[in-house]
Amino acid sequence: MKALTERLPAYTGFAAVLAGAGLPIYIYAPKYYADTFGVSLTALGTLLFALRLFDVIQDPILGWISERLTRSKKIVITLTAVVLALSMIGLFAVAPPIAPIWWFGLTVTGLFTAFSFLTINFYAQGVSKAGPDPQGHVRLAAWRESGALLGVCIAAVVPTVLIGVVADPFAAFAYGFAAVTLVAAFFMWPEWKDRVSPEPSQIGDIIRDGTARKLLILALVNATPLAVSSTLFLFYVESKLGAPGWEGALLVLFFLAAALSSPLWSALARRFGEKPVLLVAMVLAVASFGYTLTLSPGDVIPFAVICVLSGATIGADLTLLPAMFAKRMAVISPNGGQGFGLWNLVNKFTLAFAAVVLLPLLERSGFQAGATALPAEAITMLTLLYAGVPSLLKLVAIGLLVATKLED
Repeated sequence: MKALTERLPAYTGFAAVLAGAGLPIYIYAPKYYADTFGVSLTALGTLLFALRLFDVIQDPILGWISERLTRSKKIVITLTAVVLALSMIGLFAVAPPIAPIWWFGLTVTGLFTAFSFLTINFYAQGVSKAGPDPQGHVRLAAWRESGALLGVCIAAVVPTVLIGVVADPFAAFAYGFAAVTLVAAFFMWPEWKDRVSPEPSQIGDIIRDGTARKLLILALVNATPLAVSSTLFLFYVESKLGAPGWEGALLVLFFLAAALSSPLWSALARRFGEKPVLLVAMVLAVASFGYTLTLSPGDVIPFAVICVLSGATIGADLTLLPAMFAKRMAVISPNGGQGFGLWNLVNKFTLAFAAVVLLPLLERSGFQAGATALPAEAITMLTLLYAGVPSLLKLVAIGLLVATKLED
């Protein structure tokens, strides 16, 4: 197969590892530290936001470093993968030797710094891998984002599956993640090539480019609904639906639908174009989020259907938008490091927004993680934040995409 000769499965595996270190940590880590160590949601949200402010400085610098790596690139990236693995073990498998909130901050900093550097290099390598062929970027994105979504599926469900099987399910997850990370790094080793252009890109050139700037703004608005729903997913299932124990199965439905739909969105985009296909997916997302507002306690099956539909729309977001941005980077920034430094910053900032705004609002309404009885105001606030806010943001994103004229 052509995909095997091009070593595209290596991209699938590495994407799965990166995805497992990203979104699931925002799903599980705050609740884990709140339930296990009694850390307040407000403190966790504030700390996560502060770390994302650090990314404002860090990610462009990491992109700058990425474009200047030459013969040492393979070694530096592999060592960074080791840091990623060790940070995950520290976060979930090591009892905090200092105050839990500060241990959380230290390990998450190591985790997300390694995650950022690996992601920037990974997507930048994809720009040169696909080359000047516009369809090549969509094809690579299908392999890459399918792997990413499968990685999210596995990382999302493993801790819940391991409950009752092993003494410490999160520690087992962390050690398993570390082992898989090293395997994925081994298979990606041959793919780390020298930069395409001898001249490193300038971040100012990327920001001044109208198409790149519009795509970055669109990515910021469009990715925020996923960040919001991911941050509040466990709380919603447990407290609004009253369905503790269903979290893992529902997460798998959501991300599995995203993974399975990714090749379909890619095929549709090659035939009809990325913009119209993405618009259809975004409208479906608004309908899914809107219907969630009508659910009542015990509506697990209707919510499972919503998970499938909304998950499928996420498959379009995560496949088509990065491919569109990569196509533009192939024209204005062939090395890709600086461009995907900005892209990575934008996507992580959405998770910061969700943490710093939503968690304190939820706590202020009277919500307490794990409580058996909650005031009606807290449940109402949880519902509005989980489903209402993403609906409004998606509508804004649709308006932006309609108003944006994208160059091919």
